[in-house]
Amino acid sequence: MQMRHLAALLVAALLAAPPAVAAWRPWPPRNGTAVEGLGASKKFEGSSEFVKLQYHMGPVLAASITVHPIWYGPWPAPQKRTIRAFLRSLAPPPAEEARIPRPSVAAWWRTVRLYTDQTGANVSAAVALGAEKSDARMSRGARLSRMDIQAVVRDAVAARTRPLPVDAGGVYLVLTSPEVLVEDFCGQVCGFHYFTFPSVVGYTLPYAWVGNSARRCPEVCAYPFAIPAYVLGRRPESPPNADVGVDGMVSVIAHELAELASNPLANAWYAGTDPSFPTEIADLCEGIYGTGGGGAYTGQLLTDARSGAAYNVNGAGGRRFLVQWVWNPVLSYCSGPNALDQD
Repeated sequence: MQMRHLAALLVAALLAAPPAVAAWRPWPPRNGTAVEGLGASKKFEGSSEFVKLQYHMGPVLAASITVHPIWYGPWPAPQKRTIRAFLRSLAPPPAEEARIPRPSVAAWWRTVRLYTDQTGANVSAAVALGAEKSDARMSRGARLSRMDIQAVVRDAVAARTRPLPVDAGGVYLVLTSPEVLVEDFCGQVCGFHYFTFPSVVGYTLPYAWVGNSARRCPEVCAYPFAIPAYVLGRRPESPPNADVGVDGMVSVIAHELAELASNPLANAWYAGTDPSFPTEIADLCEGIYGTGGGGAYTGQLLTDARSGAAYNVNGAGGRRFLVQWVWNPVLSYCSGPNALDQD
């Protein structure tokens, strides 16, 4: 439900004695060594024998999905274009998708589509960029609580001019600029998703929030484009769109949309017994971007020959992105379209 930051993952793994975990790791890291003590994390690329992901009979987002970005705070046009390009890349028209090189963002979304509800309906293949709303003046202030995020959604759907539509497949994506501090941001979360309360918004709507960490904690929420001081001997990767904060946000957006699609009302796909604190399909793979990933190691990445930037998926308009993998319910481990064992 929320993207826990990498710092907590690393510290917890280093302090805890690692349990016996049978992990699937056919290729070693590029330096030929594993990161000692980190491979036993639940977010490691491991066997389903140790992952109790369960379906709890709730709905998935099986109808056509329309993502409505809500830009809170001042957002430069180039940053908006990068995020829009990612959202458009999730399910481009067939002719456009055919022109996108492999591995693609759309292929990454096909793993999310493997999740079904009790009727057998899959997560929707149709994901479109919908109407947008901007609040550059930060009408709710520069410090927001979690509940304030719902108020931001309410402001957008109830605006006197050009309100965002309320539709069956609508997903509301609140994106806060670097000036905005959201409750628990950087300390505990980089993003989260939930559903709005009718008492606050007037409707039950799936929504997510993701913050731009560029000025506050890029080493936490934009890893591996920024590296924590305690991770020794590791250089940051170059971001594919030349923007550490926004390139970091793209992976968090992917994380939250995958979980929102497979667990929109906190009663569908997750591991654990407490729906208030579930471990969801992206939580299981946090920090894994390629084959062999786990702990502080991202896994095998692709490198742009001209810029040297790291990426793992291609998108529309020649864009490239780095997005984390998600749990594949058919293969029973974390996977992505850039996996080295893909056909």
